[in-house]
Amino acid sequence: MLPPAEVVGAAATLGLSAIALTDHDTTGGLAEARDEGRRLGVEVVGGCEFSVGVGWGEMHLLAYFVEPGDPDIEAFLTAARDDRSRRARDMVSRLVGLGVKISSDDVMREALGAAIGRPHVARALQRLGHVPTIQQAFDRYIGRGRPAFVEKQLPSLPVVAELVHAKGGVVSAAHLKSFGTMANLARLKDQGLDAVETRHPSHTGDQLALITDAALALGLARTGGSDWHGDTDAIGTHATLGSQQVPDEWLTLLRARCAERMGSR
Repeated sequence: MLPPAEVVGAAATLGLSAIALTDHDTTGGLAEARDEGRRLGVEVVGGCEFSVGVGWGEMHLLAYFVEPGDPDIEAFLTAARDDRSRRARDMVSRLVGLGVKISSDDVMREALGAAIGRPHVARALQRLGHVPTIQQAFDRYIGRGRPAFVEKQLPSLPVVAELVHAKGGVVSAAHLKSFGTMANLARLKDQGLDAVETRHPSHTGDQLALITDAALALGLARTGGSDWHGDTDAIGTHATLGSQQVPDEWLTLLRARCAERMGSR
């Protein structure tokens, strides 16, 4: 992982005019990223990635145009991070019960102060020599259905959408892959969804076409991104910064959706 200013610096080097910084359950890097963006001429769209519960399980929800330091959003995110910490401790406990020598401190060391997630547990398992690769950590221990997997406590989409809309932001469903059907997106739109991520490195050509057609038919805005984590892609879901070629018009439309939301309040 890279510090926020270095992410913006990488974007400037690539000639990108704008990026969205959407860390999981935190807006903590936005102020630093925006300062560097102003210095380098890169627009930094304030954002955050939430996890919500939907019909098929967990869905990641990208919030755009949210401001760091908002007390309501920060209180919500603090609770989400607390649950992440609880979940990590429970996974460590299960791993220890399986005879794996690992501690919560080992996981915290991998997180470097960021919101804790399963990738940090996986990296700790690899660093400690329990698995040869990150993917094997998921396959053997912490993937869904594996012996050390622990569920999240997930808010609903309407709860998060209402929170973000109240602050002038919009929400986009992230990397839906095969779940990005017309029927699913219609239900999500009824629950407050504004947009859907069509361009993502995990999407096949057929999935991109399916989600794009559904978005256009339903009047949902489109978003896209590399899901770049600034490090080696361990599980095949991220790509190089700037690789998805998101049109400027998509950002313009998102701004218009924000204006519509605020105008209707």
